[in-house]
Amino acid sequence: MVIMLLFALGFLLVVLQPSTGQFPRVCANVQSLLSKECCPPWDGDGSPCGELSGRGSCQNILLSQAPLGPQFPFSGVDDREDWPSVFYNRTCRCEGNFMGFSCGECKFGFSGLNCTERQVKIRRNIFQLTTSEKNKFLAYLNLAKNIPSQDYVIAIGTYAQMNNGSNPMFRDINVYDLFVWMHYYASRDTLLGGSSVWRDIDFAHEAPGFLPWHRAFLLMWERQIQRITGDENFTIPYWDWRDAEECEICNDEYMGGRHPTDPNLLSPASIFFSWQVICTRSEEYNSQQALCSATDEGPIRRNPGNNDKSRTPRLPSSADVEFCLSLTQYESGSMDKMANYSFRNTLEGFADPQTAISNPAQSGLHNALHIYMNGSMSQVQGSANDPIFVLHHAFVDSIFERWLRRHRPMLEVYPAANAPIGHNRENYMVPFIPLYRNGEFFKPSRELGYDYEYLQEPALQSFQDFLTPYLQQARQMWAWLVGAAVFGGIVTAVLTGLIRAWQKKKRETSSETQPLLIESEDYNNITYQSNF
Repeated sequence: MVIMLLFALGFLLVVLQPSTGQFPRVCANVQSLLSKECCPPWDGDGSPCGELSGRGSCQNILLSQAPLGPQFPFSGVDDREDWPSVFYNRTCRCEGNFMGFSCGECKFGFSGLNCTERQVKIRRNIFQLTTSEKNKFLAYLNLAKNIPSQDYVIAIGTYAQMNNGSNPMFRDINVYDLFVWMHYYASRDTLLGGSSVWRDIDFAHEAPGFLPWHRAFLLMWERQIQRITGDENFTIPYWDWRDAEECEICNDEYMGGRHPTDPNLLSPASIFFSWQVICTRSEEYNSQQALCSATDEGPIRRNPGNNDKSRTPRLPSSADVEFCLSLTQYESGSMDKMANYSFRNTLEGFADPQTAISNPAQSGLHNALHIYMNGSMSQVQGSANDPIFVLHHAFVDSIFERWLRRHRPMLEVYPAANAPIGHNRENYMVPFIPLYRNGEFFKPSRELGYDYEYLQEPALQSFQDFLTPYLQQARQMWAWLVGAAVFGGIVTAVLTGLIRAWQKKKRETSSETQPLLIESEDYNNITYQSNF
């Protein structure tokens, strides 16, 4: 069944639409690097950023000037500092609901020719998929692993090694490995020259941006699968691992079982048995002062449950998740892996899921799953090689979503300053082009066009969906409504004053011309009726 799906999907790949990723192919050249400008023409009208159609325009990049934390004591030594200014300082700034490196796409949560149609897609539990849906998901994964990205390339050298742009060093990569490489690039060590590196740096982990960064990463990955398959309704399934006693998806029906003779490898019957990993040899790259070039480095390795029990004794429990959700602070203290009582640090797994006190020697919640898999998933830079990565992070994202709905934080809750490098609210996420700021993904998932099956509230949501278009119209008419309300208030006040003046005058006239009909002691026995 899976093989038949792969053949069928092959016919959909004649033309691939733009998506979101790393270095746009059209900007990976000498001219773009020397001019530091990446403003490609939109195919719809041929103008840069679709400017003639009002989609966007080529603008200078506005970098955050907020101070950073003390974790990275260098400046001007890493291409990722003030991303993406080392490579480009002018990119497309899209208007309205348009998005993409050429403003040729719709923002997450919108569709249609002019990106005006709201949409919310549902991510489902992988065990709730039908056999056909599950096989289609596996086929999509394998297709992505075997299809070159049409729109993006990866850098295989630093900007200095490219001779400051005059000698571009890029190469092609398949769609799945593009995302593996981006995860590696965001978390790699800083190369300081000689054999020196700086390890205490990560643009996607160990700091406030961990959850927004992976939320954006999954949305981009999801959209890329939709593009290459033509299945616009595709969503990433999630694996709910709470209270699991073993890896329930580690079998050949789902994500691959154990090899019969080598427990560290996948079963030959698995669709993932032939997959090759990339970007797993960080020490080798560091010693060579080189970047991962995305060459094959061997098969996926996984030996779930045979991990170091002193560090990760078990998989996370429902109680761990509930305690984490009870934490009211998104971030705290040093805003890194030493933060106490931080929801982010506890969910990421550097703080104890029963006390919220930092304990990097233990691995809880998110980190626990990576360590438990005991293989490719367990090394940060190359962890996305194992396709379980997307199922795991989809569920982590759902926990983030539960926290957002429970505590309803304002955007200001996300730190604006003094976070580790790359993690302030207005910092652009490394290494994404088009550009996204961390704060843009610190919002409810439905505003980004998706929800989780187990988080839906059918009756309430249907009522909200019914009201949404009317509320949007009301927002557009708000200024007029306020003005009308003020004018109406003035008119009402004037009329009320005139009426009261007339009544007072009438009462005065009546008291002078009419006789007293009742004695004062009989007044309380009379029923008073007003003619007003």
